Amino acid sequence: MANPAPQIDKSMHKDIESAKRVLNEEAGALRALSESIGEPFANAIEIIHTRKAETEKAPRGRLIVAGIGKSGHVARKIAATLASTGTPSFFVHPGEASHGDMGMITKDDVVLMLSNSGENPELSDLIHYTRRYNIPLIAMTSKPQSTLANLADIVLLLPAIAEACPNGLAPTTSTTMMIALGDALAVSLLERMALTPDQYKVFHPGGKLGQKLMKVSEMMVKLDDLPLVSPETTMDQAILVMTEKNLGAVLVVDENKSLLGIFTDGDLKRHMAPDLLTKPVKTIMTTDPKYIPANALAVEALDMMTKTPGKYLTSLIVKDENQRLAGMIRLQDCLQAGIA
Repeated sequence: MANPAPQIDKSMHKDIESAKRVLNEEAGALRALSESIGEPFANAIEIIHTRKAETEKAPRGRLIVAGIGKSGHVARKIAATLASTGTPSFFVHPGEASHGDMGMITKDDVVLMLSNSGENPELSDLIHYTRRYNIPLIAMTSKPQSTLANLADIVLLLPAIAEACPNGLAPTTSTTMMIALGDALAVSLLERMALTPDQYKVFHPGGKLGQKLMKVSEMMVKLDDLPLVSPETTMDQAILVMTEKNLGAVLVVDENKSLLGIFTDGDLKRHMAPDLLTKPVKTIMTTDPKYIPANALAVEALDMMTKTPGKYLTSLIVKDENQRLAGMIRLQDCLQAGIA
């Protein structure tokens, strides 16, 4: 017998209401932040994008993100998101910057500094450094009259909304807005540079993300390694070739290696008969096998093999941009690579 659902007492009701209040307040803050986006944001995108442009006439600057306390934790996250989406970026701790790490920042860089109050004394040395060497400074703060805002070149102003903490002290709403604004910067820059999934994969070669962004061309059995036979090859010889290559199929091609059809081990079972071995493979092959472009994602190939209505495929033909035979990708290889 199933255990009865736990009863929610008054204290649990209070906890649930507290959670809903926090989320609703922070959601409201994000709506206000969205409505406040304007020219300063566009200017920030322009200067970051221009500074990192890789041309002979433009410098190759990075975006340096800095902050202290909870804003510092958010700054680390923003730097990581930017770096992973094509904007060279890293976090510099203001305290460490005062003791030598300032040398990590060049005149070609842009500094994005986070501080809700804009008055953290730990930021002063880094602010002074950007002013001394004419390094663009972008401030993310909720105080337009703060020291940071007054000295910055561009101010990304957060709406003046109270923290979700009932004491108004713990950074909650403010840090949520900072994270969201950092995401907005990253995605806007990503879209400005028209970053493709292929380029994105360069920054994510490992883990599930890297696997899902693998191209068919990276996983396929290439043309030179395919089991190829001519259309007149008898089935006894075709089966030997299929067994030798151990790919579960043979591809039937003409003298120019243009694909005519495919014969799989599944076809072998379906056509089993006393005279099978003497028949030419062209009389049994499938003449319209499913195929996928070599530049497609491997996960697309997996979907085709497992979601084709009424048929479960174990392999797909791969064609190049000129519709020529390029290889074959197998379901088994996709699964072994963790593409699922």
